Amino acid sequence: MAKKLSGKVALVTGGSRGIGAATALALAEEGADVVISYTAAADKAAEVVKKIEAKGVRGFAIRADQGNISEAEGLVGKTVDKFGKLDILVNNAAVFVMAPVGGDVDAEALERQNKINVDGVFATTRAAAKVLPDHGRIITIGSGAGTRTGFNGAADYSATKAAVGAFNRVAARDLAARNITVNTLQAGFVDTDMNPENSDWAPAWIATVPLGRYGRPEEIAAGVVFLASPEASYVTGTLLNIDGGLLA
Repeated sequence: MAKKLSGKVALVTGGSRGIGAATALALAEEGADVVISYTAAADKAAEVVKKIEAKGVRGFAIRADQGNISEAEGLVGKTVDKFGKLDILVNNAAVFVMAPVGGDVDAEALERQNKINVDGVFATTRAAAKVLPDHGRIITIGSGAGTRTGFNGAADYSATKAAVGAFNRVAARDLAARNITVNTLQAGFVDTDMNPENSDWAPAWIATVPLGRYGRPEEIAAGVVFLASPEASYVTGTLLNIDGGLLA
């Protein structure tokens, strides 16, 4: 039986771990060939590629720094060179920097956060828009913090996530004539290396989630698969919240 993404080629940035790895595997499960990018964890990326290929599709890993615009753009060309085309882009790579307004901040870390979370997403999206076929898909993993932040110290991070949401809403209009859909999936608190559910601050954050728990990377990946699927052909320019009710 043909799977819903058979014959498609997907690129997942930051795909060596967490939400990115879960997304890469979920897309592969539905028949897509998947390219992932990584910055430093070559061994983890190689393991994800093995798992992708074990599902009977093609996998490939490319080292690229999403904070470097030329490398972010280059991912698209390298994907097309490897597999001949690109149908689905998933902008997943991101970092999180706490920086209370009025306190001391690491200016270099904040600049890098902006480059990865905003500039890299913009660059990869623009590059993908030039090669995606009609009915292609662009999906960005955002954060509920882009709509409302219920804790201190994340003004800069929240601003980066609000920025990509706004960018995607207008990009959806720009690409609508080609039936390319552009959406932002806003995740809540998800158990990843960046934000583990056993951290010191997790109990306070879980208390704000109606479902009373952290999400799993696989639950976010399921949303990506939906947005990449034929069933989501009339969904564009939207924010899909998968957050356990955090923004309810």
